[in-house]
Amino acid sequence: MTTPPVLAFEVGVDDGDRLDRVVARRFPAASRRRVMALFEAGAVRVDGRRAKKGERVGPGARVEVATAPVDDAALVVVGDPAAAAAVAWLAIDDEVVALGKPAGMASQPLAAGEPGTAANAVVARFPECAAVADDPRDGGLVHRLDAGTSGILLAARTRAAWQRLRAAFADGAVTKTYLALTEAPPVTRECDAPLVQRGARAAVDHTDGLAAHTAWEVIERLGPRALVRCTATTGRTHQVRVHLATCGAPIVGDVAYGGAPLPELATFFLHAESIAIAGRRFVAPLPDDRVAVLARLRDAG
Repeated sequence: MTTPPVLAFEVGVDDGDRLDRVVARRFPAASRRRVMALFEAGAVRVDGRRAKKGERVGPGARVEVATAPVDDAALVVVGDPAAAAAVAWLAIDDEVVALGKPAGMASQPLAAGEPGTAANAVVARFPECAAVADDPRDGGLVHRLDAGTSGILLAARTRAAWQRLRAAFADGAVTKTYLALTEAPPVTRECDAPLVQRGARAAVDHTDGLAAHTAWEVIERLGPRALVRCTATTGRTHQVRVHLATCGAPIVGDVAYGGAPLPELATFFLHAESIAIAGRRFVAPLPDDRVAVLARLRDAG
């Protein structure tokens, strides 16, 4: 049986150093990113007080860690053939995989060994993807979608491709379009309200929010509702959902942001339609359940 990591220890005679280095040596299986996360969460104390990563500690100091950092090896995504069968494989080459994620499927696992996500699907078909991303949970995914959002996801098959695509995201050199069915037409043609994350939800915050921009056009009126094509040039969490709600057009089914539930849909009606990156454009067709909803609304006049 493996002995669990010690969460409280005394700095030895020869171990004086910066605190982050001391903690990293104590948990050699954890990546530096995981160790830094402990300090960001306020989970490290020295002699009973909250400590900063850069402070120096000497022999005899008592270090307490609230929870052991996760071993990255334990979070490596495992292949899930059932998940692979549930996604649509849209484009495949030696470097990039484009897939269509169904609504209701998470992009990546939250815990070691968790199946059923898009990352599990990618690794089931392309095992090499498990080792290319910085976060071992990503399974090669270059970006993520909310579990309730259907549509296009990209994964890289090599480390070089992953770095190149991630750099494009970091540089803002990516354009994404979404199809949303909204409760009413938006009252504006765009929204640039800055967004901040508050727990599981995002909110507009003009003081502390991060820059975000979404533009849209109504492509079809369906009674009081509207089918809207949105173009997002930034990628904040829940960005399209919050921006549409802010402009009087919550997404159908998105009860978290003011939409009404629709019996035919288990989630809200938001579909990641396309992504343009590094000179290429990938498109995901609208899933059958979304197509059926639109057909019913058209028939209803």
